[in-house]
Amino acid sequence: MYFASIRIITEDVARAVGFYERVTGLVAKRSTDDFAEIITPSGTLALASTRTVQGLGAQAPRPAANQSVIVEFRVTDVDREYEKVKKFGDVEIVNGPTTQPWGNRSLLFKDPDGNLVNFFAPVTPDAVRRYEQQDH
Repeated sequence: MYFASIRIITEDVARAVGFYERVTGLVAKRSTDDFAEIITPSGTLALASTRTVQGLGAQAPRPAANQSVIVEFRVTDVDREYEKVKKFGDVEIVNGPTTQPWGNRSLLFKDPDGNLVNFFAPVTPDAVRRYEQQDH
């Protein structure tokens, strides 16, 4: 089994796509006005409108209601990404660059729907080894 993607349901796909293109530097693949994907070498972030889940009725995901998931991107240099994200001026920084006890340097901020986004990089020898093993 391979992890393929995570999908964020939003009321405003264009706004969400613009945000993720800006912070990742990647260009989204737009399939329709209701669906786009930010494709990375290791997985995909899908962005979809509420119209794509209407058939689920009361069980449909609610946009801007995430209280349990953090969208994470492994980056090369967290501090450099922090300087870039700060310059946007409209991104809510939750926690500036911090080295976590498990060995990752981390930057937490929110997307336009309030979802937490983590840019992280392994920085301790154990963390670096852990990710090197995953890459092979």
